[in-house]
Amino acid sequence: MDILLTILGFLFMLLGILGSFLPILPGPPLSWIGLLLLYLTHAVPNNWLFLGITLAVALIVFALDYIIPALGTKKFGGSKYGVLGTTIGLLVAIIFPVLGVFGIIIWPFVGAFIGELLNRTDSKTAVKAAFGSFLGFLTGTFIKFLVAVIYLGFFIMKAWEYKGSIFSF
Repeated sequence: MDILLTILGFLFMLLGILGSFLPILPGPPLSWIGLLLLYLTHAVPNNWLFLGITLAVALIVFALDYIIPALGTKKFGGSKYGVLGTTIGLLVAIIFPVLGVFGIIIWPFVGAFIGELLNRTDSKTAVKAAFGSFLGFLTGTFIKFLVAVIYLGFFIMKAWEYKGSIFSF
């Protein structure tokens, strides 16, 4: 059972990293579930303080992911249409990967720009707001990715430390 929990935990870690870039998956909370699964093995001693702190960080980062793009857009003079356009642009990049990896960068910007134009904003302000929304999106994505990678590091360190107990046949 310990091997199964460890493998499932590792899969959740990978999903968490993937979720840092895909808006459909909540990256850091998925990574936290991976940590939880590792700590639920009989081999790794429970550390509820560590799990509580990492859960709090995961939930805060998850909430900030919705707040940061809005703050970036407002900081650069945009509206909620710019934020909505950024989200739609990201979904377009995921569903229709026309521009490949660059689509994840280009389409949110284009979406924010179009959203601001639909809000009847002049093109100069729309570009500025789209840039703010785009920076907010990149910042949120970077923070989610950073937390997911740190959690993966915690996971690997603990799994390595207790590898003899986890994989004892």
